[in-house]
Amino acid sequence: MAETLLQVENLKQYFPVSHGNLLKAVDGVSFSIQRGETFGLVGESGCGKSTTGRAVLGIYKPTEGRVLYDGKDISTYTKQERLQFKKNAQMIFQDPYACLDPRMTISSIIKEGMEVHFRYTRQEADIKVKELLAAVGLTEDYASRFPHELSGGQRQRIGIARALAVKPEFIVCDEPIAALDVSIQAQVVNLLMRVQQERGHAYLFISHDLMMVRHISNHVGVMYLGSLVETAPAEEIYKHPCHPYTKALFSAIPKPDPDADWANTRMKLEGEVPSPINTPPGCKFCARCPYATQRCREEAPQLRDLGNQHKVACFLD
Repeated sequence: MAETLLQVENLKQYFPVSHGNLLKAVDGVSFSIQRGETFGLVGESGCGKSTTGRAVLGIYKPTEGRVLYDGKDISTYTKQERLQFKKNAQMIFQDPYACLDPRMTISSIIKEGMEVHFRYTRQEADIKVKELLAAVGLTEDYASRFPHELSGGQRQRIGIARALAVKPEFIVCDEPIAALDVSIQAQVVNLLMRVQQERGHAYLFISHDLMMVRHISNHVGVMYLGSLVETAPAEEIYKHPCHPYTKALFSAIPKPDPDADWANTRMKLEGEVPSPINTPPGCKFCARCPYATQRCREEAPQLRDLGNQHKVACFLD
């Protein structure tokens, strides 16, 4: 059995807003990631996926809950342990335009982490930069350029190279392929999978691309309004989705069959997503769920085990 690298327990991330209210971006999320495996996180925009990734890395201080890395709570780290954690856990940020310092060359951006964690000579560091640029599909002449000289897709590849530069054990991939052309998406995902096989990386892979998540993930979690509504091994959840929201989400995946009546098989949801500030009592999804009962409006369902590592937060059998 694989060793657990990351354990997230009842993670909550609230942000204060006007009039003393709280925006509940992440509301009681729990999951684990095994060493060398990928946990895919999917859901609509604004459901809390990126906030979860940032809280896991300690970029945000969680309002409640614990994040255990290699069995130890990251909030209890000493200064030296936190420095080591920053080496072991990296992030590929969603916005390729905001995550690179415009005053630094590409070479300096990639070298920055190496200079903190390794004692490379200048020549060794330059060689590592060339290797990383080649790994993400860029030539060595990009090393002397500045971020404003690159396209969005090229910037994203620099972000990936920077994350890989310090040889981490765990990477939060926050929409790492969203800014890339389709031909480059496959190249980058294959790169991530190859590096995982070679070095044993673990990934938290956040994406809207449901088929890419299926391709790269060992386990998948579906988020809705700050909470996990379903988790399972990747093939299990795609073949047998149980939560109505998961079914609706997966029904939106285009079918590669010109004869398929895709439009009529898609499950369309009515209504609006409730406010994360004033969440309704009971199930957060009940206002949009075609199967909602009075119990759903009064009582919030908890994740229950269906067997085969499949859990769902729903009262439906």
